[in-house]
Amino acid sequence: MKKDAPGGRSIPIKRSLLKTFLLCLPMMLLTFMMLTQGSIPTEGGRLFALAVTFFFFNVLFFLMVRTEKTDRFRSILFVTLAVCFVISFVSNLIEVRGSMAISRADMIEGETPFCHLVIPMTIIPAVLTKTIIFPGKILGDHAIAGMFVLWIGISLALGRGLCSWFCFFGGLEDGFSRILKRPLIKNINKKWTYLPYAVLLVVVLMAALTLSPTYCEWLCPFKTVTEFVEITSVKVLMQTIIFVSLFIGLVVVLPILTKRRTQCGLFCPLGAVQSVTNKTNPFEVRIDQGKCVKCNKCVSVCPTFSIDEESLGRERVKTSCTKCGKCVDACPQKALFYHVKGASLTSGLDRYRLLFLYPAFVVLATMAGGFVQDAIVKTIKLISTGSMI
Repeated sequence: MKKDAPGGRSIPIKRSLLKTFLLCLPMMLLTFMMLTQGSIPTEGGRLFALAVTFFFFNVLFFLMVRTEKTDRFRSILFVTLAVCFVISFVSNLIEVRGSMAISRADMIEGETPFCHLVIPMTIIPAVLTKTIIFPGKILGDHAIAGMFVLWIGISLALGRGLCSWFCFFGGLEDGFSRILKRPLIKNINKKWTYLPYAVLLVVVLMAALTLSPTYCEWLCPFKTVTEFVEITSVKVLMQTIIFVSLFIGLVVVLPILTKRRTQCGLFCPLGAVQSVTNKTNPFEVRIDQGKCVKCNKCVSVCPTFSIDEESLGRERVKTSCTKCGKCVDACPQKALFYHVKGASLTSGLDRYRLLFLYPAFVVLATMAGGFVQDAIVKTIKLISTGSMI
């Protein structure tokens, strides 16, 4: 049920339980197929992990649809994905290698999982030299070809929504940004929002000139919680110090102090690329200037600096929008809404949100499914045996 608002637009209200269940039924089937992958585990711990994960995912989606609050429940799963990724990935590294460090020999053998953050700097060298400048496998698990296909598909469907519905690294700073109720640093010069494009330009040019993944070698904060090159020289020690410093500053401290995703909004080169893909995907967040009372609530809560006074005047958020839904949830006048490009701005607004939620949640659930289940199994093992390995 909906009621009309001034200007002919409609304000959605809570759905009935039956209608919500029917709308969620396709997601239940999709998540079940995705989580089981055709077979239900017989081992008790893995069966328990499957049941908990399935229930957790679908309760969150049900609440998204029922309450029409997107970010409130998206963020729970997004942060859970990030934490479970670290638990699963690091424990697997230690089990296989004995540590988080990767040796030069393993890199030469292509044992490095391909990371989506490296995509921007691999394209030009691949075109010019037909060489992938990353020490990973072309095919197989965590390989280059699969990640490229996944990236293209998600970018076409969600644009920069990838950064809030797929990227487990973004979930870490999203979590830290929610620790304080109010930011201690409120005013950040908007000129800093152009820095990701500068970083992108530098790392792409350096990668093309040196035929090496510059960002991964020198600037990636997330080496701190994944894998890093074994420290065998002063150069590697310097790289490690930079990784840790950037992680502490951009992923932990600044998100806590600003309540913003500073790594995503002010530094990440892939984020800059995804801002361009926001032009090509069908979904966007729009602003109804007729309802807007200029309270600037959306400006203050946007984690990626994607709304300002100019945006409010244009009735559009910036291309850096990650479609997290935080501004939509926060607006007291319901002036912000998900929209399908080219569709009506005066009717069907609730349908547009649902059309976005289905692919976005499938992406998030697909990304999180394996990591969440594995983290639950590892946690059970830790409690019962004293070790995750």
